[in-house]
Amino acid sequence: MDPVRPYSPPPADHAPPLYIDAALVVLVKPAGLLSAPGRGPDKEDCLLSRGQHRFGELFLVHRLDMDTSGLLILARSREAHSRLSAQFRERRIDKTYEAMVAGRVAADWGEIELPLSCDWPRRPRQQVDFLRGRPSTTRFRVLNRDPAQGRTRLELTPITGRSHQLRVHCLALGHPIIGDPLYGNAGERLLLHARRIAFAHPLSARPLAFEDAPPF
Repeated sequence: MDPVRPYSPPPADHAPPLYIDAALVVLVKPAGLLSAPGRGPDKEDCLLSRGQHRFGELFLVHRLDMDTSGLLILARSREAHSRLSAQFRERRIDKTYEAMVAGRVAADWGEIELPLSCDWPRRPRQQVDFLRGRPSTTRFRVLNRDPAQGRTRLELTPITGRSHQLRVHCLALGHPIIGDPLYGNAGERLLLHARRIAFAHPLSARPLAFEDAPPF
C-alpha cells in the first residue's frame, strides 16, 4: 500500500458471491480495498473481514494489490485452504488479468522475463533486478488499441506470482498501467482487473473456472 495515501476503502458491497459451496467462496474485490488487514486499526476493513462477516470463518488463499480489482478465492476450511495453497505453490492455478496501459503496444503478443526484487528504500515498490531479483515471467496479448486515447488494452497472464509483477513488467515494457500511483500516473483507479481464474476444486478435484468483466 502507498504510505502517502490515506486508506479509504469503498463502501461494502452486498452482492452475492460469484460462487460458494462448503469448501470455498469466490468474491470480486473492488479497487481500493485491502485483501487482508493491514497494519493498524484503520486498516482492518478488508475483503477477508467483510467476507467473514457474511459467510463465517474464511481463510485467505491469495491476494490482490489494494489498487487491483477482480477475483479472489477464499477457503472455508483449513483442509480446503491447504489444498488450494498447494495448487498456487505448484502453479496449477491459471490466472488472467486485463489492463489498460499507456501508449500503443506494437507487438500483438509477447513474453516479459525480468527478475524482480523489492526496492527497499522506496518500498513497497518493486524493481527489475538482474543481480538479486527472483525470476519473473508475464505473457501479454493485445486485445485492442485505442489511438484516439493513446492507450492499449492488454490481456496479462502471470506465469510467476511476484509482488507487483504485472505493474513492474508493464512499466519495463514502456507502457505503465493507467492510474498506477506507484509506477505511472495516479488516476481515479488502477486499470488492472483479475478477470479469470481456473483451478481444481480442493475436495472433489472438479475443474472450476470463473470470469468477471473489468469495470473499465
